[in-house]
Amino acid sequence: MAKFKTLADFQDEIDQCVKCGGCRAHCPAFGAEKHEGRVARGKIALADSLLKGEVDLEEKFLLDMSQCLLCGSCYSQCPNKVHTEDIVAATRREIANRKGLSTFGAGVGTILKHSKVMNLLAKGGGAFSKLLFKQIPEQSGLRLRFPAPFISSDRTLPPLTAKPFRERCAETITGNADMPTVLFFTGCGINFMYPEAGEALLKALKFIGVNVIVPKNQVCCGLPAVSAGAAKTVESLAEENLAVFQQYEYDYIVTACASCHSGITQIYSGLGEEFAGYQDKVRDIFVFLVEHGFTEKLAALPKMKNQVQVTYHDPCHLRNHGITKEPRAILQALPQVEYIEMEDAGTCCGLGGTYSVYHYDTSKKIGAKKAGHIADSGAKLVATDCPGCIMQLQDSINHAGEKQRAVHILELVADVLPE
Repeated sequence: MAKFKTLADFQDEIDQCVKCGGCRAHCPAFGAEKHEGRVARGKIALADSLLKGEVDLEEKFLLDMSQCLLCGSCYSQCPNKVHTEDIVAATRREIANRKGLSTFGAGVGTILKHSKVMNLLAKGGGAFSKLLFKQIPEQSGLRLRFPAPFISSDRTLPPLTAKPFRERCAETITGNADMPTVLFFTGCGINFMYPEAGEALLKALKFIGVNVIVPKNQVCCGLPAVSAGAAKTVESLAEENLAVFQQYEYDYIVTACASCHSGITQIYSGLGEEFAGYQDKVRDIFVFLVEHGFTEKLAALPKMKNQVQVTYHDPCHLRNHGITKEPRAILQALPQVEYIEMEDAGTCCGLGGTYSVYHYDTSKKIGAKKAGHIADSGAKLVATDCPGCIMQLQDSINHAGEKQRAVHILELVADVLPE
């Protein structure tokens, strides 16, 4: 049975925080709000106080604990390597155990646990998008506003697809006998909002002759529920996906979503020994492509005269795993791309799962800074490897009144590959 650690299990790591304050310079929430309760050492102190019975679940405590994007920026700079994001997530689970989930958190848990309901909602949203969504200017990369509960009325979102990605492709796609077999973990963003990225991934794998399995019965990785503190939902989803992983024979599990990569490596690895054998099989798509000579194949293509200027945003969940070089290597090898490195490419975009729902105003402040760096780079496109980041980046660009477009790197890859 998949089972999360309790907050008490993190006491030794909590004690490792020496309150040096080095995290202040790297926390996007603190950078936007300048409040000690927003920064890592403040949250760790609060978690410690909760364990010792020194604080109650009062409104200020709940607010401070909700003000974390779980981006891991503090961990990457922490001298003692304290996993604040894990401690905050455990605190949110403790809050849910004592107080119950919030209305939104309970809704997230319910929808994610029932994949058929999720599928129907997505299809309905896609089929009736013109009725459900308010149109905004055509030059925007995301041209719809969604009048849904909990979502700010001025948030721009991509339209849902009326035909999810996993219904568009075969479950098994045969490649060359001497090439590996990969299981493609699609994630919800690609399945329901960015199916073109999934189709581009299949095109890239076909180009190098890889055998592909796209399980129809895979479910959400559970990361949104981690953010909401819905432990039982994450544990249930992990068990369902484990059953899927055990059903097939393959060499690698490939992701094209930074959040999913983190979910089925970092999150699942802490849920029990039964998940231990799968972490080493997981590859981000660009790590996999670089490992299998894809960069060289792209570099051999003739350079195009009219190149498009492209910059790159590092998703937090890839940066935390040290995956920074491979996406850039692919972009730099593309014949139609003039690559430009932007300032602070590795800083959080401000999405943070449910954070951007609870704290959209702060999320916009964080996103505005990123949008400014994109504009200053002079690039026409900002590419990344995370559907959630694409959504947040485009929303930030739209609010800034800029014209850049956020895309998945795979879309640029597919543009230069033969049909």
